[in-house]
Parts: sequence; C-alpha cells; structure tokens
Amino acid sequence: MPKITFQPAGKAIEVAPGTLVIDAAEAAGVGLPANCGGVCACTTCHVWIEAGAATLSGISEREDDKLGEAMGYRPESRLGCQARVGSADVVVRIPGNRVGH
Repeated sequence: MPKITFQPAGKAIEVAPGTLVIDAAEAAGVGLPANCGGVCACTTCHVWIEAGAATLSGISEREDDKLGEAMGYRPESRLGCQARVGSADVVVRIPGNRVGH
C-alpha cells in the first residue's frame, strides 16, 4: 500500500490506492479542514504535493477552477477533497498554520 506523509507534522500512514488525501489526513490525525464538506466548493483543503504528484488522480476542470482561488497557489497545488492517492508514496505539505496535531 502507498504511504502518504504530511508535512510539516511529519505524520505518515499507509492507505489503499484511491483514498482521498483529506481522508488520509484524518486517519493520520492531521487536521485538514474542508469548510464545504469536501465537495470542491471552497479551497480550505488546499495542499502542496511535494512528491508523488504524478501518481495522484487527475485534476478535474472544477478542481482546476477552484485552485485558481487558493491562497498560495503553486503548480503542485491540489485540493485534498479531490486528489486520490495512486499506487506510489506521496508527500503532502499543508500550507500555513492549518496543521492539526
């Protein structure tokens, strides 16, 4: 199973392929908010993918539109409620002060 590591918390968890990044965060005990309930209607679950981005699910048009509104947008940005883990390990950085411990 692929491992997903959350930075800066340094917490990691093995998850099944197809697991949403936001669900992996919750399982790892890492706070990653989703004010819209995970339906791609906000950007509070915005993360940066530091490794393994190519193995994540593709970016939908709706996610791409929302990412344009995200504070701190970078080419490696994704929404945790939309990105699904593929078959390889992933490193995710939660921007700013949003990391729960």
